[in-house]
Amino acid sequence: MHLWEYELELDEHGWVNIEQLLYSFREEEKWSRLDIKDIIYVVDNCDKKRFEIDGKRIRALYGHSISQKIIKEPMQPPDTLYHGTARRFLAMIKEKGLIPKGRQYVHLAVDTDTALQVGKRRDEQPALLVINSKKAWDEGVKFYKGNEKVWLADFIEPAYIEIG
Repeated sequence: MHLWEYELELDEHGWVNIEQLLYSFREEEKWSRLDIKDIIYVVDNCDKKRFEIDGKRIRALYGHSISQKIIKEPMQPPDTLYHGTARRFLAMIKEKGLIPKGRQYVHLAVDTDTALQVGKRRDEQPALLVINSKKAWDEGVKFYKGNEKVWLADFIEPAYIEIG
């Protein structure tokens, strides 16, 4: 599992909100019935004690797929970023822009392949959104580097989005 595929964000200690984890998994049909009890069962019964739960948070004790924490200081992004999404969301995006939808940030990819791979989780033929991140940055939109393939933003207005 890659964090960027599921648009999950770890805090500086590797924790993620369990509800955020469930939300991300439930977007796929095969996980639509996943429940908090299932996650607790896996944590309690994993032979290698790979995970721990603390209140409403969960984290892997080892085997992380990323080595650094997500930087939340604003940084100038590449001139163009991408977002793959289900076609059924296009009308709402054209009207309201890209919003985090229960996550902390909007996730944007540095390349079309990554964006489309994420979009395919919700649609076999996802739409590719092209984000004019240079113009957005120049006009005051804050961007944050998530990792080598993903950038984060609080919100992207429709004016900066083109359907590719």
